[in-house]
Order: sequence, then structure tokens, then C-alpha cells
Amino acid sequence: MIEFKGATKSFGDKPVLRGLDLLIREGETFAILGKTGAGKSVLLRSVVGLIRLDSGRVFVDGQDVTDLDERKFAPIRLKCGMVFQLPTLFDSLTVAENVAFGLRRHRKMTEAEIRNAVLENLELTGLNGEIAELMPQELSYGQQKRVGLARTVALRPAYLLYDEPTTGLDPLSAAGINALINDMAEKLRVTSIVVTHDIQCVRTTADRVALLHEGNLIETADPETFVKSENEILRAFLDGEAAGVKMGDC
Repeated sequence: MIEFKGATKSFGDKPVLRGLDLLIREGETFAILGKTGAGKSVLLRSVVGLIRLDSGRVFVDGQDVTDLDERKFAPIRLKCGMVFQLPTLFDSLTVAENVAFGLRRHRKMTEAEIRNAVLENLELTGLNGEIAELMPQELSYGQQKRVGLARTVALRPAYLLYDEPTTGLDPLSAAGINALINDMAEKLRVTSIVVTHDIQCVRTTADRVALLHEGNLIETADPETFVKSENEILRAFLDGEAAGVKMGDC
């Protein structure tokens, strides 16, 4: 599980998280919705120490990770696979070298084992092994995002943290990424946190969803109950999306 207790964070004089409490259960896919600046990505990145809270606590598997130094955070980061909004691939490395990057650093494996693992994880994320020797710039944007996911899951983390996974994708490619989130949850038995502005992503992937607004959790429920809520802030948020407004730009 992942738990936040009284999480606060400000940048300058702007509060981003205001004493937030949240428990994410083992094995579930939990989605966090909110407009730009609501604190979604700040919350996500505080799990792996990329952003430090001003006050409050963060727990991973019952361990308080709030004040860990960089050395002690290393095993926590191996548990938590971060899937960033952009593919973040190394342009100078082939697809195979990108997927193998973490394996070479953190696992004792032969070259044959690494090659097999690369092909296995490309297949797991819906990619053909024939692209292994291509460079990232030879791939479509959607393929690059899948390679980024393959690199992340190659280390078999217990948690997958998705930061706006469908941003910049056409509806068909976005649907493919949503299906992948479900596949990873089922096949790898991971706990997932999905930060998104895409309500379709929430409806197709999440066990529970929360709306984060001005640093506070406004509503937390299963997707079906969530979209029927009469909460005024939530209704305005969902109505904006229904009108064709990108919720991340509200």
C-alpha cells in the first residue's frame, strides 16, 4: 500500500497540497484527477522522493519514506516504477539498450538473459521484437511511450506510477495505453496510481478515483459512483470535459 498523512507542499507562497490524507490499497488501480496545478504530479513524485513534502508523511509498504536520504531511497525507487508523461528515452541508445538500461544497473544477468528480458518486455507492452535495434526517433510517439513502459516494468516493480499516460495521444493510441494499464495490473499484479485529466482513462482502468482541487481531495469513489456525484466542484470539472475542454488545461 501507499499512504499519505497530512501531506502539505507549497511552492513559494502558493500551497499545492493542504494536509492531504490518502490510502491506496494493495493491488488496486487508483486514479487522481485534477486541473493543472492541483498537485497531482507533486503527490505522485513525493512517493519516490523526486519532490519532498513540507510536512506530513508518506508510507510505502508501511515504511515511512518521507525523510529518507538518496541512498536509502534507492530500494524504494526499485519498488516504484515511474511512467512519465513524456517517453524519456535515451536518444543515443537503441530500443533494446533503453529497455535493458535498468537491468544492467540493478540486476546480475548475462547478455543472453538481458536480450530475452528485452524481447519479453517489448512483447508484454504490445511491441514486436523487430523494433529492438531501432532508435527511438524511428518510432511513433505511441510506440515510444510503450518502450518507456517496457523499460519501467522490466525491473518488475510492485508499484506503477503513471503521470498523464495518455497525454499527446490520439484516441486510438490512448485506448491502447489504457488497455496496457489494465494488462500490467492483471499480469504483473502491481498496485497502480494514475495521474490523469482523461476521464475515459479513469473509466476504463481505475478501481477508485479521486478529484484533487486546490490541494484538497474533493471526492473519492469508484468510477461509476464518482461520475454520478452531485458535488459542485466535481460536476463543473466533468462538465468541462464533456464540453470538449481538456481538463488538464482548465
